[in-house]
Amino acid sequence: MNQGTTPQLPATAHSFTQRLSSTRRGARLARLLAAEQLRTWPVSPDIAERAELIVGELAANAALHGRVQGRDFRLTLTLDEAAGPLRIEVTDTRGEKLPVLQPPPPPDHESGRGLLLVAALADRWGTVPNEPVGKTAWAALDLGTRPQARPSTFDCDRTETGESYSPGTCL
Repeated sequence: MNQGTTPQLPATAHSFTQRLSSTRRGARLARLLAAEQLRTWPVSPDIAERAELIVGELAANAALHGRVQGRDFRLTLTLDEAAGPLRIEVTDTRGEKLPVLQPPPPPDHESGRGLLLVAALADRWGTVPNEPVGKTAWAALDLGTRPQARPSTFDCDRTETGESYSPGTCL
């Protein structure tokens, strides 16, 4: 009888995908569904809270800026317990409208802070083209990490398709 090592069972992979209407209601539902889903996954409350906020911002951007009449956006959450981060993806059908991180708006403006929040909360984020049309905005949260203080200067006049942003940086 061979007395070799006991094989390890693979770590659990978690995945959630949902298509939602490109409306404010769809964006709100994306955030609620993500929060509910993450309650069942092995992530810390801090990671779940950060993810919920990121989903809300990316979904709101998809509904506001990535909307094409009659087309939905797609929310995908993935977590491979062995391999790494919680990944959040929001895919819309407007590939020509890439998100651009801008300096903070004046305090009296009611919008324009979504990507700033994503940059502050995510360990990495970016966009990739979605063939044949559209784009995917994504964010990654490393398990067990907390957001670091971000520099207050911005040089974010452009974005590169397929590039990722690390905390406190813009390309």
